[in-house]
Amino acid sequence: MGGRKRTWEAISFEVVMTAIALIALIVIIAPSLVVLIVSFTNGFSLKFPPPGYSARWYAELWNAWQLHFAAKNSFVVAMWSTGLSIVLGVAAALAIARSPNLSARVLDSLFMSPLVLPALAFGLSALMLFSLVGLPVSPLTLVIGHTVVCVPYVVRNTVAALAQLEPTLLESSAILGASRWYTFRRIVLPLIRPGVIAGAFISFMSSFDNVPVSLFLRDAATDMLPIRMWQDLEGKLDVTIAALSGVLIIATVALMAIMERVTGLSKRLTS
Repeated sequence: MGGRKRTWEAISFEVVMTAIALIALIVIIAPSLVVLIVSFTNGFSLKFPPPGYSARWYAELWNAWQLHFAAKNSFVVAMWSTGLSIVLGVAAALAIARSPNLSARVLDSLFMSPLVLPALAFGLSALMLFSLVGLPVSPLTLVIGHTVVCVPYVVRNTVAALAQLEPTLLESSAILGASRWYTFRRIVLPLIRPGVIAGAFISFMSSFDNVPVSLFLRDAATDMLPIRMWQDLEGKLDVTIAALSGVLIIATVALMAIMERVTGLSKRLTS
């Protein structure tokens, strides 16, 4: 008996959804392609299409010491934030993943709340809190603020990895006399490592590219790369920023390809 023919409703739905997906893809990719093309201009202004093509602005990046300093600060803050997010996120995920208690659900909502709150509102609230307790803005407040907004990514990916962990493995380890720490180190951690790595990667990218929290919680001496790029574009439309954006776009795509290969990142983001 042959399969049923698709109805016109099903065909029209598929066509409409495909068209919407293509439009969304174009809207997402087109700005990045425009920036990449403009970054190879031989002119002195951001103009599309460029009057000519040259790699001169990529060479200029070697002499842009302010951008180097800002990139170093962003990298250091992102590394600290990611490290703290891994520790806190994995610990929270272990407490939340298999617990049927209401407190676990409350903790899950609490850790996910930074993703719901507007970033600007959180940055301002954090600034007011630090001022209230007498803690001046500094790299420390930056790391704390970034950690709060990055922990949810580690929690969500680690919880998804723990959900795929067979309970019988933990029971067998306990029956054989292994301690909880030994079980975690030799069984649990190796199996959830892809989820932890995926969460850490997203956390690092979120921290490195963060503007709203950095805008409120940095001091005058702590120049962050996204804010420096924003200020340069606002003040003088420096073409060097387009070249730097091209480097960041290429590096991000390469890292995402590596993470997809190592951890199956796209599947974890949709899980």
